[in-house]
Amino acid sequence: MSTFTTQDGTEIYFKDWGSGRPVLFSHGWPLDADMWEYQMEYLSSRGYRTIAFDRRGFGRSGQPWTGYDYDTFADDIAQLIEHLDLRDVTLVGFSMGGGDVSRYIARHGSERVAGLVLLGAVTPLFGKKPDFAEGVDKSVFDGIKAGLLKDRAQFIADFNAPFYGTNQGQKVSEGVLTQTLNIALLASLKGTVDCVTAFSETDFRPDMAKIDVPTLVIHGDGDQIVPFETTGKRAAAQIKGAELKVYAGAPHGFAVTHAQQLNEDLLAFLDR
Repeated sequence: MSTFTTQDGTEIYFKDWGSGRPVLFSHGWPLDADMWEYQMEYLSSRGYRTIAFDRRGFGRSGQPWTGYDYDTFADDIAQLIEHLDLRDVTLVGFSMGGGDVSRYIARHGSERVAGLVLLGAVTPLFGKKPDFAEGVDKSVFDGIKAGLLKDRAQFIADFNAPFYGTNQGQKVSEGVLTQTLNIALLASLKGTVDCVTAFSETDFRPDMAKIDVPTLVIHGDGDQIVPFETTGKRAAAQIKGAELKVYAGAPHGFAVTHAQQLNEDLLAFLDR
């Protein structure tokens, strides 16, 4: 397997397909790099080098007890970019992964970055704050953590319905639901729980102002997990010059339900 070791000794798994200008994908919670296989195959078949990694604590990467915070996630990405000496790279982040690619630019700069794509991302702010009453209430995230600690397998199985919108008429195969559960159960329970705290409490509003590369924001307006009005819509407004695409009726997991549309939009952004 392709891995590298971070400065704190955590082994990070990644896959690296094709050749050409690089595209680096950061996955959502509680998934891993495998969520990107159709996007990677599509883009690498069209002249791009695609790289996806398993976030620390998830998939085939190491499972440290600590380090589940966005500064560390951004530093892990920085070390992967340096390990592979990526330049002119487009960063693509889904859901919680939109936070770490945004934090990477805010923390490490954009010298190596050609563009940014935020897909159903938790940026600029997901959870409620004193100055952000529109955010999702803390009780929701407390319930997620309690569900994980009681019966993670059943919680994730139930979470699939709002994630993919099958409770609102979207169609995905039994195979996709099984794969999603299998991927999620590879992760560290500690990391899975700690990431709920990270993505619900981290404020990316200051990061938005530091993004200085062409940016595409895509969000489904049927997203039951990360509400479009308080995340994707605001991120696009706060990032200078960002382009916003709204997928009508699309759920959070639109990388599956709207895979072809997403593939074509990613290619158009890269080819611009």
